[in-house]
Amino acid sequence: MRAARLIKMVLLLQSRPAMTAAELAEELEVSERTVTRDAQALSEAGVPVYAERGRAGGYRLIGGYRTRLTGLARGEAEALFLSGVPGALREMGLQDAASAARLKVSAALLPSLRDASRTAAQRFHLDAPNWFREPRTPELLPAVADAVWDDRRVTARYLRGEDEVVRELEPYGLVLKAGVWYLCARIARAAGGGAFRVYRIDRFTAVDAGEERFARDDGFDLPAFWAERAEQFARSLLRTEVVVRLSAEGVRGLPHVLDARSAREALQTVDTPDADGWVTVTLPVESEEVAHTQLRGLGPEVEVLAPEALRQLFAREARRLAGLYGDGVPGGGVSGGGVSGDETDGTYGDAHRAGT
Repeated sequence: MRAARLIKMVLLLQSRPAMTAAELAEELEVSERTVTRDAQALSEAGVPVYAERGRAGGYRLIGGYRTRLTGLARGEAEALFLSGVPGALREMGLQDAASAARLKVSAALLPSLRDASRTAAQRFHLDAPNWFREPRTPELLPAVADAVWDDRRVTARYLRGEDEVVRELEPYGLVLKAGVWYLCARIARAAGGGAFRVYRIDRFTAVDAGEERFARDDGFDLPAFWAERAEQFARSLLRTEVVVRLSAEGVRGLPHVLDARSAREALQTVDTPDADGWVTVTLPVESEEVAHTQLRGLGPEVEVLAPEALRQLFAREARRLAGLYGDGVPGGGVSGGGVSGDETDGTYGDAHRAGT
């Protein structure tokens, strides 16, 4: 442990002109007293660490000293390619490996390029979770991630509805989608499977990774597999249809409240607008209940024509709203009228999404 810390200290000093004891203590997660002892140990080992006293003092390497201890370990190299997703690295337990990799790369760069990581981080940042959702790291994610990196088979207990099932899995890859972690895995052939499946990590109740490794299929393409399954999943949810009339504002807002691709495909089939400028369109939806929640976001810019039960539900809500606002609601009615373009910014709430 101390040897790794000493190496890290040298690399830190190599990548910067000078560092105070407090800065080194923070980076190394030790006390300033330990930093002093480590600097002395390096000096005794022949590393030219020079300490300057005073308020502007600190530690620096002198004489143009350069260490060649910059070779990346495999785990560090792999983590480096994920360094643009700091939250994901932390949740998978790879933060230390990524930090070591970045430090080694920084130490190997020319002095004029050593601030590249800082300048990039100040200009680009990825924030994966959805708005208004508190991100939660699944407790078993680090164990699953370790198995993915090492190609080790796992025995997993998984909640499917209210039932708990046991699966022997070959974990191929992890996907972070809108703040939710998924595992793309193949059912172990020994269990008579071989098919690929997608599992939500937060539904695992236990994961036991043994020492047995599986032979990874080199033809497996994680991005392509996920894109295909995600599209299949989204389309599998659309089990019913509703017929609606939309104003011009409703047409613009529809992709924001429904599945965007399905909304655009449906809008491509619309006929010429009627005398009021409205169009009639048939929409694929998950259910009448979900359609009710989604179409609410369009307010008076949508009129449900069918099914009748859904139309009546909107009609009852319109009467309740009229009762709440009374004469304060201009125009009245459940269709026509609506909000003019300068009274709304065209932004609608996120559509309801069912989990996998």
